[in-house]
Amino acid sequence: MKREIIVTSDGSTSIHLPDWEESYHSKHGAIQEAKHVFIKNGLSLFKGQSVSILEIGFGTGLNAFITFLEAEKSKQSIDYFGVEGFPISSQEVLQMNYVNQLNATDFKAVFELFHLCNWEENVTISNHFRLTKRNQLFTEIDDINQFDLIYFDAFGYRVQPELWSVEIFTKMYTALKSGGILVTYACRGPIKRAMIEAGFEIEKLDGPPGKREMLRGGKK
Repeated sequence: MKREIIVTSDGSTSIHLPDWEESYHSKHGAIQEAKHVFIKNGLSLFKGQSVSILEIGFGTGLNAFITFLEAEKSKQSIDYFGVEGFPISSQEVLQMNYVNQLNATDFKAVFELFHLCNWEENVTISNHFRLTKRNQLFTEIDDINQFDLIYFDAFGYRVQPELWSVEIFTKMYTALKSGGILVTYACRGPIKRAMIEAGFEIEKLDGPPGKREMLRGGKK
């Protein structure tokens, strides 16, 4: 499928799929969306704790990189697992401008390592951050009580409704530890119903710029 590099409204890059009219991030701002959805409404709930994170849709590595930067600032211990069925190319990686946009030039090599390191291998990125990339489909996830936090960042319901099904959210619920949470940028009726049926206690939150609402789900 054809992929194009675009610049979103906050100056950060993303990848656009013209055949689907779908992008990897919000056109209103890739970095703004990642910080609002996954850091402010996800990671920030675990301040001072060691945390295990599962990302559904590793993609460009933006969410992982921002989480790494947060770990470096707070000295928080993070084990990060990124699942991706269709990795981006090395040429696409080079066109992502997150290092400059995040004023993180000291960590340019780290962002590159995120994409260069081997799949299915636990890699120590720093004293605070460990990364494991898993090249698998979301339907293949079978973790049990392993994660404190899930970043659910799949392509939108409009183009891939099967990724927002009860089946997938049941896998997510099973993968979370008791007390764990899942955060996602989406907030559509079918998604809410699927999450509830899978066992989540859900809450609507203010969305990132350009989007009215988002969802957070908890596991008892």
